[in-house]
Amino acid sequence: MEVQRSNHQEEDDQVVNPWEVSAKDGGKIDYDKLIDKFGCQRLDSFLIDRVQRLTGRPPHVFLRRGVFFAHRDFDDILDAYEKGDRFYLYTGRGPSSEALHLGHLIPFLFTKYLQDAFKVPLVIQLTDDEKCIWKNLSVEESIRLARENAKDIIACGFDISRTFIFSNFNYLGGGSSAFYKNKVRVERCVSFNKAVAIFGFTGEDNIGKVAFPPIQAVPSFPSSFPHLFEGKDHLRCLIPCAIDQDPYFRMARDVAPRIRCEKPALIESSFFPALQGENGKMSASDPNSAIYVTDSAKDIRNKINKYAFSGGQDSIENHRRYGANLEVDISIKYLGFFLEDDLELQHIRTEYAAGRMLTGEVKKRLIEVLTEVVERHRTARAAVTEEMVDAFMAIRPLPYMFT
Repeated sequence: MEVQRSNHQEEDDQVVNPWEVSAKDGGKIDYDKLIDKFGCQRLDSFLIDRVQRLTGRPPHVFLRRGVFFAHRDFDDILDAYEKGDRFYLYTGRGPSSEALHLGHLIPFLFTKYLQDAFKVPLVIQLTDDEKCIWKNLSVEESIRLARENAKDIIACGFDISRTFIFSNFNYLGGGSSAFYKNKVRVERCVSFNKAVAIFGFTGEDNIGKVAFPPIQAVPSFPSSFPHLFEGKDHLRCLIPCAIDQDPYFRMARDVAPRIRCEKPALIESSFFPALQGENGKMSASDPNSAIYVTDSAKDIRNKINKYAFSGGQDSIENHRRYGANLEVDISIKYLGFFLEDDLELQHIRTEYAAGRMLTGEVKKRLIEVLTEVVERHRTARAAVTEEMVDAFMAIRPLPYMFT
């Protein structure tokens, strides 16, 4: 039985679920406590070294710097892969806004690395129905935002011969009987009390919210995609995601043996912090908390200089004497995500902590790094056409998905 504990705020000093991430008194998320609460495992250096040995590729920056820090059965996935068994990847996006911020890119950039390294197929779910229910968007607007977000996802560089992108309104609503059958099988296994315990639903939530979790769970079962995996019902699934999505897949893993499916494996990331401080994740509802892929170079410069929380001292004299507090400095945090060069990052950390480097110098380097990331993404997205979106979302076999 999977560990399933309530996320109710009164029972803990932090709340982490798919719809809310907060810590008591605006504090930091305690990831060690979260691992213990959710019952997942810490991703250790042994597993990271195995990835390099099995794929012949150096570990992604998100692996070697602990951005992806927890897992469920990732070791089993690697064991099976080493014996010649394949798996497929599943990740997704809830399309609630026109543009993505950098935090939204994290799972897609990492998933692309996994797809390229292991040469495996990928399904990407756009939960336009979820956002219609939670964000009070119209059905039509939710569908439109899903296509717009699909362009940003495609711009990350996924291989069309190994990738199927689908929106729930189009795939489930369009008559995927296999997907619907699996959804009903999961629904039948999860009581209302269990759903409340996992997700924290209350009597004020509409019934659409209570009914939604199986829809996000069943893409982790290959039989939901007969056009891709017919006859491969025991193919394992690996899900790269932020750890706030874990409740969906605790439920899926608990149900899987009862419906004769394999348990999905997960590899889970920490949150990309807001500019104002590491007290959760970036929020699309506050444009000044985030760097968006649509931000201009000027926007990025202004946001970093004005809003990025500094761990530097209150005067140059004190900074030279005491150095910066790297644990709270957002520029250092962001460089840890996006500055590829390990040696340069370590040099900046050392010099800044010692007071030999000033906050303005660190922010200047971060502005350069993020401007390059955003400009590269914007160029790639501009090349994505409506026809390309249609091609990625077409229900079709992928005959070369394992080659």
